[in-house]
Parts: sequence; structure tokens; C-alpha cells
Amino acid sequence: MILGAVIAGVGIWGAESQWLSGIEQDIKTRTGELESLKQKVREGKAAEARLPQFREEFARLDSELQRLLRILPTQKQTDELIKKIKALTEQGSFRFVAFEPQGFQKKDFYTEWPIRVSLEAGYHDLARFFDRLSKFSRIINVETLSLAALNKPGPYTLTAGFTMKTFIYGEVKPEGGAK
Repeated sequence: MILGAVIAGVGIWGAESQWLSGIEQDIKTRTGELESLKQKVREGKAAEARLPQFREEFARLDSELQRLLRILPTQKQTDELIKKIKALTEQGSFRFVAFEPQGFQKKDFYTEWPIRVSLEAGYHDLARFFDRLSKFSRIINVETLSLAALNKPGPYTLTAGFTMKTFIYGEVKPEGGAK
């Protein structure tokens, strides 16, 4: 009877340990998964707490991007550029002789767009033109400036020829509806 009880006890113990060891292993695995999920929830709550800060940072960076795109646009914006130059000439005594956009020159992360300009003006009006041009929000460089005196009567004393270079961020994109 004792031997039967011992054999029955060993059998029950073996069956329970076999059955319980699988359950214990499952409990350990699921406990590890639960801790991993709790950690992800804590990280999510920490990120949620920083969400207003991220939104504020996004708004600041977006504002900075818009400012930089005015300086270095992603399109050539020919109409806008011509309107600004025309407005400059109307603020002084000028006569445009030529405004000739040239071919694009691809550089590292931007494209150069040279524009040959020839105009007639008075000395001080020409200086004001370049001063106002320097105050544009868009980057415009003036290169290869040549000045010559005009020997004909009239309001203009100089003829000026130069190349304006403006810049476009990235590849030149076609303008929608521009002519």
C-alpha cells in the first residue's frame, strides 16, 4: 500500500510538474511581454507629455522654413521676380534696355539662374536700384557690372550692363501657369 502510494505520488508529481512547468514557462513569457508593453506605454505617455513642445518646435521650424524658402525658393518664380524688378525701376528714373534670362546652372543643392540686364539711368538712381535690390528677401547677386557714360541728351547719364544671379533650391520645377 505504501509502495502504491509512493508510486501514485510520484506519478501525480511527475504529471503535475510536467503540466505545471509548461504553464510556468507560459507565465514567465507573458510576464516578460507584459513588462515590455508597460515600458512602451510609459514611453508613449512620456512622448504624449512632450507633444505640446513638439508642436511648438514644429511651428517654429515651419516658420523658419517659410522664411528660408523666400530667400532660396524651390521654383524660379519668373513673374514675381519681373514684377519686383519692374517695381524697382518705377521707383527711380530708369529705362530697361534688356532683361534676358539665361540657362540654369545646376550646383550641389541649388541651381543658379543668371539673368542679363541692361538699363539706362542716372548715377544715383542706379545706386538706389542696387541698394533696393540688395534688400529683396530673395538672394540676388550682381556680377560682371559694366558702366558706360551716355553721350546723348536726356535724363539718363549711364548705361549699365550686368548679370543678376538668383538661386533656386534643388532642381528647377516648372511654374504652374507662368508664361
